[in-house]
Amino acid sequence: MTINETEKGSKPRQFKISNKLVSMINALPKKDKRIFGPYTSLSNFRTNYIKRTKQIARNLTEPNIAKITFHTFRHWGATMLFHDTKNILYVQQKLGHKCIENTIVYTQLINFESDEWHVAHAKTFAEEDKLIEAGFDFVRYSEAEQVAIYKKRK
Repeated sequence: MTINETEKGSKPRQFKISNKLVSMINALPKKDKRIFGPYTSLSNFRTNYIKRTKQIARNLTEPNIAKITFHTFRHWGATMLFHDTKNILYVQQKLGHKCIENTIVYTQLINFESDEWHVAHAKTFAEEDKLIEAGFDFVRYSEAEQVAIYKKRK
């Protein structure tokens, strides 16, 4: 499934989303056809989001929760995409930035030295399909062992 998106006069883009994500979204409780409620505009949705995060922050006595904005998710996503791909131009294209300087602002260059990985091997296409569906990323192919090596963050 794909989602069409335009933002701030950028070129229209399409994003692929997995069937798993579609299922998760469809499983969310809804009061009407819209996923996140009967909001008629983004500003109504944003106002409610801010109210809810402040309420959650108070209830959990964790004031930093109230600092999480929509833009925080964009920064986090860009940072994680850069971390996974190490390709700033790919992140720039995904964010729809015309200028690489804007992308660099979004990708907080965090040191992830303590990362741990699950490693798996595949000898058949069926095994590879299962690993990819489980979120594993291809690392390399070993000619000597005739096996594809995959990894996934723990």
